[in-house]
Amino acid sequence: MIKEVIVVEGRDDYIAVKKAVDAEIIVTGGYAFPRGVMERIKLASERRGVIIFTDPDYAGERIRKTISSKVKGCRHAFLPSELATKNGDIGIENAAPEDIISALEKARVESVERREEFSIDDLIDNYLLGGSEGGLRRNKIGKMLGIGHSNGKQFLSRLNNYGITREEFNNAINSISK
Repeated sequence: MIKEVIVVEGRDDYIAVKKAVDAEIIVTGGYAFPRGVMERIKLASERRGVIIFTDPDYAGERIRKTISSKVKGCRHAFLPSELATKNGDIGIENAAPEDIISALEKARVESVERREEFSIDDLIDNYLLGGSEGGLRRNKIGKMLGIGHSNGKQFLSRLNNYGITREEFNNAINSISK
């Protein structure tokens, strides 16, 4: 059983997560946030902690940013888009239970303090920017580190703000370079 409350976008996501884990779940209902939902998320965060687990798409990222801007100390779980896609539809509801469990196990807290462990040079030196290869490499590293796929700027921000250590980063780089 997961002690934190998991926040998902919709009813189908709720059903998929319930099949994978025993946890309390709050459904945002998209980014409209029906009355009382944000207050429930804040209360859950204060009492048990929250894991934000939204779809790996624009709307999911927007919901994630909205929640984390209003509720500090949330953990973030990311599901790679290829594990959340079925017949062209992208969403947590399309993922296998074992992939949902893996994503939740890798959930990380977003740092409140600004951290500059990694710089743009780290991305350049490790071929994580530019062209399709940079995107593929970021995707592989993001999966390993549990920070999801993103563009270069977001990737650098996630490295710095989700507590990734230099050792974790180097191990992931070495793993994909073999």
